[in-house]
Amino acid sequence: MPSALKRLLRHLALDVSPLRDSRDYRLLFGSGVITMFGTMISMVAVPYQMKQLTDSYVAVGLVSLAEFVPMVVCGLWGGAIADALDRRKIIVMSELGLLVTSAALMVNSMLPSPQIWVLYVIGAVSTGIGCLQRPSLEAVIQQVVKHDQQAAAAVLSSLRWNFGAIVAPALGGLMITAWGVASAYVLDTLSFLLSMLLLWRVSSLPPAADAAPASLKSLVEGMRYAVSRSDLVGTYLVDMAAMIFAMATALFPFIAEELKAPQALGLLYSASAIGALIASLTGRWTARVRRHGLGVIVAAALWGVAVALTALAPNIWMIVVFIACAGAADMISGIFRMTMWNQTIPPELRGRLAGIELLSYASGPMLGNARAGMMAQLGGTRFSLGAGGVLCVAAVLGLAAALPGFRRYDATTDEHALAEKARREASATAEAPA
Repeated sequence: MPSALKRLLRHLALDVSPLRDSRDYRLLFGSGVITMFGTMISMVAVPYQMKQLTDSYVAVGLVSLAEFVPMVVCGLWGGAIADALDRRKIIVMSELGLLVTSAALMVNSMLPSPQIWVLYVIGAVSTGIGCLQRPSLEAVIQQVVKHDQQAAAAVLSSLRWNFGAIVAPALGGLMITAWGVASAYVLDTLSFLLSMLLLWRVSSLPPAADAAPASLKSLVEGMRYAVSRSDLVGTYLVDMAAMIFAMATALFPFIAEELKAPQALGLLYSASAIGALIASLTGRWTARVRRHGLGVIVAAALWGVAVALTALAPNIWMIVVFIACAGAADMISGIFRMTMWNQTIPPELRGRLAGIELLSYASGPMLGNARAGMMAQLGGTRFSLGAGGVLCVAAVLGLAAALPGFRRYDATTDEHALAEKARREASATAEAPA
């Protein structure tokens, strides 16, 4: 094999060093795979069930909107408690709560007349619990993975998400059409049970001795820190703009029906993750990128272009291709954002900043799906897709121009990245045996 090809394959190969070197990361990774699998199946089931019960674009889009307020409140509070309490305990207790909500959806789906309000209420409660948990899950990666392996961990986390996002929606679509939505909720409930068995074995992850107690004051402190850094603000705003204007998964049940391809519903949900999986598997090159802000901008703009092109696709297969391209671009953006966060944010603020990050990457899709449903109600699915993609590109380029500090970010010269690297190196030296 030519040496140039060998070098190329080595640069593209997946770096599994975080899994090899950290037991707790392996347990968290395994739990995440299992939980993501069940959750993604339910992600297909809920809008499908809502469409069955209402046959309304707006009703389906409002499922995401109903989750917005608990996401904001619980995401911020989840960040505060992640810095103040044992993160393992938060993760395990939240997983138990998610198990209960999944069981409630299962019971509702088995009723002779499933209740629409349950989908909204349980969806909101589930989102709230998940947002209490997510900052702790994000923050522990900084604790259990070495500083120079953060980019590799970001790729592995993306790979884990993509595995569930590809296989689960496709399986969910088949299960729903063959056995009904109840089967999806049953599998989701079982996945949480299995996940808890792994999470129970994770080591205790107590807060720092001088950690600030969870309070409104600590939340404000975290927000002030985030706002003081234009590079962090850029990661939040660019991702939110991309998702608000171009996210459109709420339209998938209607697209499948319009193209007379109901059997392809699961594939539509999986398509984005297929592209993201390819980006993850070949994502070792991202560890050599230092201009992470510029990388986020380019990837977010390409996401918008790909979504706009779906409006012009003549058949279901071309739509799947463009959605896959969009997913690949979004995944690259996510890898760069996660690397920036974990390499530059001080550990005593990591949980609170993870709560703010959650608002950026979770609120965007929720608001985006609501936007997609309302625009489709006005002009149809193609109008919603095309206009949303164009608006996404315009918004991303506008933010890039308005935030030069974000655009010029360089991990090799940024003061926050250098300070955190030095802190981790000093900590490792202090803990090393004499």
